[in-house]
Amino acid sequence: MAMNGAESLVRTLVAGGVEVCFTNPGTSEMHFVAALDRVEGMRAVLCLFEGGATGAADGYARMADKPASTLLHLGPGLGNGIANLHNARRARSPLVNIVGEHATYHRAFDAPLTSDIDGLARPVSAWVRTGMSAREVAADGAAAVAAALAPPGGVATLILPADTAWEEGSGIAPLPPVPARARVQEEAILHAAAALRSGEPVLLHLGDRAVRGEGRRIAARIARKTGAQLLAMTSNARIDRGAGTVPIERLPYPVDPARAVLEPFRHIILIGATLPVAFFAYPGKPSALAPATCDVFALATPEQDQIDALERLAEAVGAPAEAPLPASPRPDLPGGDRLDQDAIARVLGALIPEGAIVCDESITTGRNFFPATHAAAPHTWLQLSGGSIGLGIPMATGAAVACPDRKVITLQADGSALYTAQALWTQARERLDVVTLIWSNRSYAILRAELANVGANPGRKAIDMLTLDDPPIDWPSLARGYGVEGRRVETLAQFIDTFRQALARRGPFLIEVAL
Repeated sequence: MAMNGAESLVRTLVAGGVEVCFTNPGTSEMHFVAALDRVEGMRAVLCLFEGGATGAADGYARMADKPASTLLHLGPGLGNGIANLHNARRARSPLVNIVGEHATYHRAFDAPLTSDIDGLARPVSAWVRTGMSAREVAADGAAAVAAALAPPGGVATLILPADTAWEEGSGIAPLPPVPARARVQEEAILHAAAALRSGEPVLLHLGDRAVRGEGRRIAARIARKTGAQLLAMTSNARIDRGAGTVPIERLPYPVDPARAVLEPFRHIILIGATLPVAFFAYPGKPSALAPATCDVFALATPEQDQIDALERLAEAVGAPAEAPLPASPRPDLPGGDRLDQDAIARVLGALIPEGAIVCDESITTGRNFFPATHAAAPHTWLQLSGGSIGLGIPMATGAAVACPDRKVITLQADGSALYTAQALWTQARERLDVVTLIWSNRSYAILRAELANVGANPGRKAIDMLTLDDPPIDWPSLARGYGVEGRRVETLAQFIDTFRQALARRGPFLIEVAL
């Protein structure tokens, strides 16, 4: 049966395991849109803004451990989605990013929407290719899927000229072989084992696969045998947490507390983690956070097999078969009337339901949520991995598409929520089971702190640029405008009662928490 290039591409994506396309298409993508309509097995999820589409694809990939695709319109559409492609790149999320392009013969005419799509895509992509013919585009799609899945996972951008979509295609293309994660060399195991036997303070700094449940269990065995300590990166794509898992703290975000945490160690062994560095430069403060006297050593990079490396290291140091978990009771609900960060953390620890997915873009309010939620019901925690705000609501949208039987809870700063609030509409349209908690301090609170951190001397004009209270955002009304039920709470009792109600029902729900 003859099919055009777009249909051959969609059928190839489905055959390669890509089952969802988060879309915001335009004229040049209409044949791909029509192909999505004809081909069974590919769910099309409409997003009102390209940053919502790319953020949702990131959240989906983190939970499904396989790529979704996007469908974006030319260079400007890609530009609108770049911030969350940056986050996906930092999370090492597998993602097939399809960007429409003018027909190959039309580009020479420099029409108004012509741009350097390749140049825009490369900084946020692990792989970029422009389709050259409808007969080859299915093979291009298969190569994109394989590139997205190649360790450690990444954004594969396929640029799709319109004529490669509408002309006759070649049928379904097979998926090229996807390489396995590389095995760590024995010399690296011996180096790490020697550090652990040195008698000096050692930190196992975990990220990527090592920070998930299995990796942390092995790392805890090593720590029990050797006295090493465990610490996760500041920002992690995914951590499985709660009762029955090894509790782990994160490296603090601010420079001085992070340096204080790392100061005692003479060896820092990186396992799936990157070098601990400051998010920003500050006058008079170092960029590297580890002490100058410390041996910082990468046992296993994100591209390598971290679980195998941990197992071999555990064997090398004679670690026990298992490490007992601390007996930590689930937190009780807080008493009193004060609705602050500590009370919110305890409410989360007490009420997060088993199997929940927590999408955290709390920035300032949620900086210390981890301690109070170590003993919560078992759940998965996704973080803002690349620092580019506006991910939380789209990430929750994609996670809910990937895991429709799990409750999704978004911990969302109000300032960054405004970047991609349109994703609430997609949650309503798709009947997704997401509870969004908006921390409404009506400011860019983190930036007010950063004014002091960089030694600036702010005046009224500077403060006004960081506040959101004139006029205040009416979040419940905004949510209802997108088709999502919303309520504002101003007391601890109201928060507990409303959060319980939201958890007990299915479908999207937003709670504005006045702080």
